[in-house]
Amino acid sequence: MLDFKKQLAQISEEGLQRNLRSVAHLKDGYCSFEGQKMLNLSSNDYLGLATYEPLKLEFTKQLLENPEWLQFGSSSSRLLTGNSNLYDETEGLLKHLYGAEAALFFNSGYHANAGILPAISGKEDLILSDKLCHASIIDGIRLSNAEQIRYRHLDYEHLESILQKKRSSYNNVFIVSESIFSMDGDEADLGILVQLKQKYDAILYVDEAHAVGAVGENGLGLCELQGVVSDIDILVGTMGKALASVGAYAVFSKDLQQMLINKARTLLFTTALPAVNMAWSMFIIRRMPSFKIQRKQLLDLCIKTKEVLYNSGLHQGFIVPFIVGENSAAVQLSLYLQKKGYLVFPIRPPTVPAGTARLRLSLTANIKEAELLKAIDIINTEKQRLRQ
Repeated sequence: MLDFKKQLAQISEEGLQRNLRSVAHLKDGYCSFEGQKMLNLSSNDYLGLATYEPLKLEFTKQLLENPEWLQFGSSSSRLLTGNSNLYDETEGLLKHLYGAEAALFFNSGYHANAGILPAISGKEDLILSDKLCHASIIDGIRLSNAEQIRYRHLDYEHLESILQKKRSSYNNVFIVSESIFSMDGDEADLGILVQLKQKYDAILYVDEAHAVGAVGENGLGLCELQGVVSDIDILVGTMGKALASVGAYAVFSKDLQQMLINKARTLLFTTALPAVNMAWSMFIIRRMPSFKIQRKQLLDLCIKTKEVLYNSGLHQGFIVPFIVGENSAAVQLSLYLQKKGYLVFPIRPPTVPAGTARLRLSLTANIKEAELLKAIDIINTEKQRLRQ
């Protein structure tokens, strides 16, 4: 019989123990946790849409007008009987928004990232990925048969040096990066990545999980903000963050879409999303360009936060890292903040490198500025005390 007690004891001793938590989401950026109302600073609901009542009421009205959407299970994969017309409509809408040849919807960002690269790369190919890419991308790369090298985070000179040495030895080369990175909120220079992919005849894969909905004139992400949407070969967007839904999508060429329909195991061998989920996703995507007020509120909050924390080197982003260092110190600071009414959780290895345990604040458009600044002041004060 398996006995994990020793391993669990070691995990606990290293300050790395994790537990599932029950959190009830409330209005105006608040939540209920362990019987206490707290300001939620750990959510990826960047636009505050998940608790936005007018949207819910409008969608409920449409549900009543379209009773066929009230299906809570699909009972099959998309290749059998799970591919409702809502999938087709949603993918058509995404194709139109991005000006792409095709789009494909997946059950989650993890399904997309773990499935795409293994399906389209082979033994004679090379995958070059930013060292801080998300675990789902890393797992997708590991599942592929391609050679793989991780270049230093946002170090495009290092990336080009690898391309100069290696490009001629491989059939296809994939450059893989997030646009906004999930732990520090720093941004890729997508223009440079486009130049490198063109110069070295590479395929550029960009994960926009933390940018879609929240960034860009129409919410299409950092690719839109930096003006390179049409230059990205594979663009992945996630529904489960700023867009307050479930699932993910990728936009690309028609040929690539067909390849994935035939070869992506995370699409082929999983049950499709229920119609009610797809209806909500389609509803949100259709309105994504109109969420300009929420994006402006989020940007204003980011700018104010940057002003307060300028000396800390924070960039103008809605992911705010407070590097603490030791795992136990991050846990202590998190618990202290929870007692003060702020829901912030510690981020520890292997999510981040050893010695860089941190608190990660996620700003959302529905948080009041005064409440956020109060939380930041408490964090800075307590962080200094822990260092003494």
